Parts: sequence; structure tokens; C-alpha cells
Amino acid sequence: MFLQVSLQLLLMFSQMDVCSGFPAEDEDYYMQELLSREHYHQIPSPEEVLPTDSRDASGGAVRKETKTKLFASKKSPGSDSTSVTNGNKKREKNQKGVKTDDISDDCPPLGLETLKVDDFQLHASTMRHYGLGPHRGRLNIQGGLLEDDHYDGGWCAGRNDPLQWLEVDARRLTKFTGVITQGRSSLWSSDWVSSYKVLLSNDSHSWVTLKNGSRDLIFMGNREKEIPILNNFPKPVVARYIRVNPRSWYPGGSICMRLEILGCPLPDPNNYYRRRNEITTTDNLDFKHHNYKEMRQLMKVVNEMCPNITRIYNIGKSFNGQKLYAVEISDNPGEHEIGEPEFRYTAGSHGNEVLGRELLLLLMQFMCQEYLSGNPRIRHLVDETRIHLLPSVNPDGYEKAFEAGSELSGWSLGRWSRDGLDIHHNFPDLNSILWEAEARKWVPRKFHNHHVPIPDWYQSKNATVAVETRALVSWMEKIPFVLGGNLQGGELVVTFPYDRTRSVSAVREQTATPDDQVFRWLAFSYASTHRLMTDVSHRVCHTDDFAKEDGTINGASWHTAAGSMNDFSYLHTNCFELSMYVGCDKYPHESELPEEWENNRESLLVFMEQVHRGIKGVVRDVQGKGIANAIISVDGINHDIRTGADGDFWRLLNPGEYNVRARAEGHSVSSKVCEVGYKMGASRCDFVLSRSNLSRIKEIMKKFNKQPISMRLPRQRQNT
Repeated sequence: MFLQVSLQLLLMFSQMDVCSGFPAEDEDYYMQELLSREHYHQIPSPEEVLPTDSRDASGGAVRKETKTKLFASKKSPGSDSTSVTNGNKKREKNQKGVKTDDISDDCPPLGLETLKVDDFQLHASTMRHYGLGPHRGRLNIQGGLLEDDHYDGGWCAGRNDPLQWLEVDARRLTKFTGVITQGRSSLWSSDWVSSYKVLLSNDSHSWVTLKNGSRDLIFMGNREKEIPILNNFPKPVVARYIRVNPRSWYPGGSICMRLEILGCPLPDPNNYYRRRNEITTTDNLDFKHHNYKEMRQLMKVVNEMCPNITRIYNIGKSFNGQKLYAVEISDNPGEHEIGEPEFRYTAGSHGNEVLGRELLLLLMQFMCQEYLSGNPRIRHLVDETRIHLLPSVNPDGYEKAFEAGSELSGWSLGRWSRDGLDIHHNFPDLNSILWEAEARKWVPRKFHNHHVPIPDWYQSKNATVAVETRALVSWMEKIPFVLGGNLQGGELVVTFPYDRTRSVSAVREQTATPDDQVFRWLAFSYASTHRLMTDVSHRVCHTDDFAKEDGTINGASWHTAAGSMNDFSYLHTNCFELSMYVGCDKYPHESELPEEWENNRESLLVFMEQVHRGIKGVVRDVQGKGIANAIISVDGINHDIRTGADGDFWRLLNPGEYNVRARAEGHSVSSKVCEVGYKMGASRCDFVLSRSNLSRIKEIMKKFNKQPISMRLPRQRQNT
């Protein structure tokens, strides 16, 4: 019997790699007696708290330290990783496992926010209801509109006492270096944890509390529910499981939290879970976050590598005076070629949605490299398309988010322009103008169904319009774009116009454009080639399961928003614009960028290729001169487009036969049947317009001072 007990004890010690001694008697929470209610809200004494490693996004110096910590990839000199210990060095020396002193202290997030950590890896002591279960305890996750929503904004314990915990199973030995916490995302409740302990285990049964000497370490948590708080551990610790145990919380609320764990998985070639989820890239690109100066330098490098197909220019300046740089990629940069469509990608209208910015910087590198290597797909795209990439519409907002760091910028820091405006929804509301004209039956005789003019009030100096928005409007009017995509973040879905509901009182309502079928195809072309958007097995980012709708949605049926860039582009120009929400995490850690690039690379290329779908042509007069501003109409679609300065046009259409008409002031109307095939490449559909009889009469009348010829001839005879 004694031998059996001894063997069991030896086995228990061999499993406890994270333990350097016996666990404290209060660490098995469900073996404790319930503490008194007065003790539940007791604030820890100052000597028990670790204040120096508790950081948030509120101070400049704190931001700077945190950013360096989160982004650093080099090994810190003299860094030392040890298991949790109580000072028994002899025991530590004989521990089995990895040589932890060779591991850098700088570790990325495990992936609660990016969903690399799946729901089965998250456990909790209790939960209030399923919508507040442990699977919802992810950093920056957003809650639904209702208090008891199926998708709520965090994990909430089933009862308020210090016996509660939220657990993460890393599924392999991991070097943990810190914890980031938030409160619950809710419009109606204020819930957050103000202090907590951290426990670790290798078997999920025996737990060791992180200590400061001989005392349990208590970390200061949140002071409100949205600003993330980072607590770095005094030393890295190696374990498989990690628990966060709330010790105090907001008195007017409950135990609720969202979190992210910082940790480096240790090498384990036999780990099935790691191999199954690992995504690698073979592209030799600059996978890092670029501040404004670095972004400009990267553009110069691309331009120097590919001077014959690239050009750097700016469309204006931000509120703080930073230039809004764009890169043009074309076989004749700087020139609009007749018959060659213009395409644009923009990103960063919300400064904290950083992934889109980095994807465009990666895209310009990739296209340059592939063009030089002779990739036929890229060469054809560059030779037949004029591509514009504008990676940072809101550089001022980005600098705010960048200063805080990838995990500490929260959900909204840097979202708005420097003067507090949402650039993406800062355009004039042309929907209401068009719909009012339609209600009065002015369309099409008194009011055009396209190129809706900008109201005078919007163009006044006193209008609440961001300087970045004005620069975008000028850019969109100057270049005859055919197709565009703006990259957003925080979700996995592609949205298409209209973004505003026709019913004023409706918050969500399907509001289709006359080109709804074309927009649906364009959206699907991106979503279907994205690695995750149409994957029904992939869990939702926040509250909406867009994969059931093929990863696409009409903007107004998601949430109504007046004055969006998408609606403005469609109603004021020829350009069809869509929004791509390219990742659940608005600001992923730079270690995630290779995988995010792989998720989006094919989609970015496929969507650009859609600019060659439909019809194209030139409208000329009988002398062969191009007619500018001619109107191109398609029967059955109540939305027209116009020709450019040289008379050329592009009209996006799905495969089929269409009766197309061209008309211009002073010319007769011409129509023909144009067929769009299934193969990529726009069908040619040219028009020649002759002068109309009415225009000839007007020209003669103008020549004779607007007098009828019959009246002028008798006067001339009398004079003779």
C-alpha cells in the first residue's frame, strides 16, 4: 500500500511542470468553504498587487512601452523563462521539459480575438446563460442589441463570488507572458473585473497560483468596460492551461470579462491541433505593421523595384497635414488609356482597422514581384487595368491606434478622423435626393437616375465634412473609376449598396439598387474566394452568421447608414463600390499578418479581375471623335452611366443579352443588342452618333442670331 501511494505521488509531481512546490490550500476553489459576502468585494491590499506591469491604452508612455512589447520579434537579451516557483531551486533544476531560458519573453496573443483559439478551448466555472458563456469571453467581442441576446458581449459568471474562473486550454505546453482584459460589451450593463489572480496547470486538475514571492499575485484589472488592460507576468511561465480568477469587480455590476492571453507555444512536432490549424505563406513580403514614415518608404521601395509599372501620388492631406498617398499600378502609369478600366482599393477610412491597410501594402509588393517574375495572370491584370491602391485614408486615426498597439487600441481608438468624423459615412446623402425625385415622378424627364449632384450646403466651407472626405470626393470625380473596394475590419463579410434603408424608421431593411444582381455577384466573387467568409464551420466573429448568406449582405439589411462611400460612389459616379470586412480582428498582431494575407490574397486578385466583366466601348460622332458625357442606358436597369472625356465607357453586367442605348446632347439616339459572355473579358459595344435634326436647327438659328431664316431673308432683300 505504501509503495502504491508513493508511486502516485511521484506521478503527480512529474506532471506538475508548472509547480515548484505544493499548491496553496485555497487553490482548489471548489473544495473551499464559501467566504462571507463582505469578503467578496474586498479590495486587495497594495502590497499584494502588481502595479508596475498593469498597462492600458490611456497614457503616452504606457502606450509606447506596450507597443514595443507586443510588436517586438527579437529575443530580449538576458530574458529568462521559468516555471512558477516558490524558490525551491533544486526542484526547478530537476524539472522535466523545455529549456525555458532560451526563449524570448515577447510573445504574441494566443488568438482568442482572431478565433484561432476555438470555443472548445474555453471553459468557465459557471455562466449566467449560454449567450454569456466562456466562448464569448474574447477580447473586443461585441454584444447584441438585446440584454439577453444569444450572442452577448463577454463571459459572465453565474454568480458573483471569488470562486469563479475563466480557463483557456492552449492544447500544448505554452510559455505564458501576460493577460489582457476588458469588461463586458453591453449597451445596458456596466460589468467588469477590477482585480484577478492567474492560475496555471498541466492537467487541468492541479492548479498553481502565480505568486510574488510567497504571496499570491493579484493583478489590477479594469476601471471601465472598454479600455483593454495589459498585465505582464514578472517572469514567463510554462503550462498548458491558464485560468483567470476574478477577485473583485465593479460594485454596481457582475463578474464579466473579455480577455486575450499572450503566449508562445513551445515546439511540438507531434501536436495534431497545431499542424491542423497552421497556415504558412511562401510569399517573400514585408509582414509587419508600418507607421506613416515606414509606409511611405515601402511605397518608394516598390516604385524603385518596378518603376515602369508604378507611380506614387497623393490625393490630398489629412487634418494633421499628412499626405494621402496612393500607388498606381499600370503598364502606362500616369495616363488614362482609352478602353482600359480604372480600379481602386482603399483602406483605413477607420484608422483603427489596420488589417486592410497592411493588405494593400502587401498587395503592391506582391504585384510588383510577380510582374517581374513573369506571372501571366498578374502581367495581364497590370497591362489591361489601371489600378489605384490607397492604403491609408485616415492616417491621423491610424497613428492613435498604432501608438496604443495591436491588442490595446480596443474597438474604437483611432476610428474617427482628427476632427471626430467617420470618414466612411461622411459623404452627402444622395439616396434621399434621388428617392424624393422618384416619389415626385421627376425621373427620368426632370431628374437623372445617375450622377446625382452634390447639394450646395455640402460644398460650403462651414459644412461638417472631413478634409479627407473632400479629398476622396475630388479623386472620385477626377478619375473614371469603374469598380472599387474599401477594406474594413472587425467582421468577415462583403457588403454592397444600398447602405441606407428607404424607410426612414427602419433600422434594418433590404434596400436593393437597380444593379442588385451585379452587386451580389461582385460581393460573392470576393467572399467565395476568401478562406473563411463562406466557411459555415467557422464560428461567427461577433453576433451575425454571414456564412449562411455566402459571406455577403446588403448594407441596409445589416444596419442603415446614410452618406456611405458605397452609396455616394454608385449615385454620383460610374463606380460600383463595395465594402470588404476582411477579418474579425481590426488590428491583428503582426505575427498574424502572413495568415491574413493568405486568407485574402486570392480574393483581392479575383475582385480586381471583375472590372473586366460586362460591356465596354467608345461613343463617337460621325467624324470619329469621342463624345464625352454621353449617357449609356440598359433596358430593364434603372441606372445609367456616362462616358469619360474621350468617349469611352465600361458598364458592369452579368452574363446575358442586353438592349443598350447611347444618347448625347445634340445627337440622335443609337441602340444595339450587346451580349455578355461567361468568359472573363468585357464585350465590345461601340456606338456612332449622328447629329440630330433639332441640334442642326439650333446651330443654324444661333448662326443667324436666333432668328428664323424666313424672317431674315425679306429684310436682306429690302436693304438691297
